Amino acid sequence: MDRLAASRLDADFARQRAAFAREPFPDLATRRERLDRLARLVRDHEPEWAQAIGQDFGARSAHETQLLELFPSIEGIGHARRHLRRWMRPQRRSTGLWFRPARSRVLCQPLGVVGIVVPWNYPLYLAIGPLTAALAAGNRAMVKMSETTPVTGALLARLVEHHFPDGEISVANGGPEVAQAFCALPFDHLLFTGSTAIGRHVLHAAADNLTPVTLELGGKSPALVGRGFPVEEAAGRIIYGKCLNAGQTCIAPDYALVPEESVPAFVEAARRTAAGLYPSLARNPDYTAIVDERHRERLARLLGDARTRGATVIEVNPAAESLDGMGKIAPALLTGVDDSMAVMREEIFGPLLPVVAYRTLDEAIAYVNERPRPLALYVFEHDGRAVDRVLRETVSGGVGVNETILHIAQDDLPFGGVGASGMGEYHGRDGFETFSKRKAVFHQSRLNGLKLFRAPYGRRFEALVRFLLR
Repeated sequence: MDRLAASRLDADFARQRAAFAREPFPDLATRRERLDRLARLVRDHEPEWAQAIGQDFGARSAHETQLLELFPSIEGIGHARRHLRRWMRPQRRSTGLWFRPARSRVLCQPLGVVGIVVPWNYPLYLAIGPLTAALAAGNRAMVKMSETTPVTGALLARLVEHHFPDGEISVANGGPEVAQAFCALPFDHLLFTGSTAIGRHVLHAAADNLTPVTLELGGKSPALVGRGFPVEEAAGRIIYGKCLNAGQTCIAPDYALVPEESVPAFVEAARRTAAGLYPSLARNPDYTAIVDERHRERLARLLGDARTRGATVIEVNPAAESLDGMGKIAPALLTGVDDSMAVMREEIFGPLLPVVAYRTLDEAIAYVNERPRPLALYVFEHDGRAVDRVLRETVSGGVGVNETILHIAQDDLPFGGVGASGMGEYHGRDGFETFSKRKAVFHQSRLNGLKLFRAPYGRRFEALVRFLLR
């Protein structure tokens, strides 16, 4: 990275730090006004966002950009604005009997300058969501956009400069060296969304400054189909979640666990659903491209390896089109998979759905638990006892029951991973608290008995202690 880029990052950070020092606890009106400007940044430029993201992907469904990026961004800002007064209110806590009439409370205080590292797959929503939480909590923020989506990054930088002219937010664009320097800044909190492998490097970079980190990673999120749920309906909902953004979603169902006797019906129903959603692929504006050649080659390698090792691959290309030069990969179902195949060891992040047969619920739960803890888990089952077993006996960042993806859109639910899929959470009040210091405050009363416990210690002290410890 050149010295100019490094000095620009340092200057931005210093400006943000100085601005926070001048206003360390913005009032409710100020925070709401900043959220209003953030909402205008999204809402007033809808066509520009769709065009920029589409250009970065080569072919990105404008309708999916509206549904999956613009809508949840605006909803999240509105939710924070509506509830902010209550979130900011100090929380009363109980005080121990022997310390009364003193009072205790928790005050949520802004941390300072927050760093946000944004991935390429949802470059608007995964910038605006953390920014909403950071601004609601009263912080300043610096955002590092992905080099894979440079047009979107440039648009965000331009619009931030227009809507936030006084150093409340800054945007950095550039490659891995810029990202490395960004993560090494002494932020008061750093939120990273991306792959598990890169997340490890981010954690190391932040450790030198003891910067608290929230990692939103990924992994292999299973979709478990129970015997008490119609297999055709489950297949339809799973394949829909899989094909949104062409599978380039951190919480997309990565593989399906299906009762062994239902695998043929599941595969056929999933194939029919995919064909109905996308009767053509090559020039279909509803079907999103894979973001770049590197990721297309990676997905082709996963498919080739699975075929070589004995998997059956059912591609869903209803119009039998050539996709050469279109940047797209056809949805595909894979059966006969096993752990020797890379597709069952690596996060897929594309429209490929392995189908794993199981015999008993015990076997399915064990299969999930033998692997790294996923960011999301989906269970399709009408039997409440079976659902409860899955909820109790598996560990995941979040769960969708009888649906995929939609838990991320619930603003009052925390979003975050666990283990290899991440640490920490945000969204709604949980995001507000992530970017706040929940400060413990003890108010001593004018009248109190503390003098009774001070030195010099004697018989009266010993009698009081015996009474306390009785």
